[in-house]
Amino acid sequence: MNDAAASGPTSPVSPVSPVLDVWCDLQCPDCATALADVRALRERFGDRLEIRLRHFPLAKHKHAYAAAQAAEEAAEQGQGWPYIEALLARTAELGKHGEKVLLDIAGELGLDAEEIDTALVDGRHLLAVDADQAEGKAIGVTGTPTYEIGGERLDGGKSQEGLRARIEEIAERLLAGPDSAAG
Repeated sequence: MNDAAASGPTSPVSPVSPVLDVWCDLQCPDCATALADVRALRERFGDRLEIRLRHFPLAKHKHAYAAAQAAEEAAEQGQGWPYIEALLARTAELGKHGEKVLLDIAGELGLDAEEIDTALVDGRHLLAVDADQAEGKAIGVTGTPTYEIGGERLDGGKSQEGLRARIEEIAERLLAGPDSAAG
């Protein structure tokens, strides 16, 4: 999911921003912890680094798949990241109370909760969630959070220690361009 996609294609004149894919399970406490790093990266790099949340619901989290679909619908309604942040702040509650939490958060953010409920029933976002998960598996994602930037995969499921600094280092190198590595 990427809120920036709604703004249209990148101008051919501007350089393409590096992309950080964050493979996430929206019921995962480790992903909730990783949110602070994602916020810090967004603050540091702004629109120079495109950060995309990629869905990787784990089987051990009963409501993660529905949460991913709800997040896709929230993005359709223009509130993808706010919804994700609110949801990750309530992973324990989601585990206890299930899909009701997904609808409660939608209502709190002023989203059309009824439309989110309908999206969960009609499955309109299943393909997007399945495609993310398949792509994650294809590049070796096995747990969450996992980051991918500049062709390098970083596993945050074991430890978040040092990952933000490593992502910043890779992003700076990518932003500097190919000539900087030759120096």
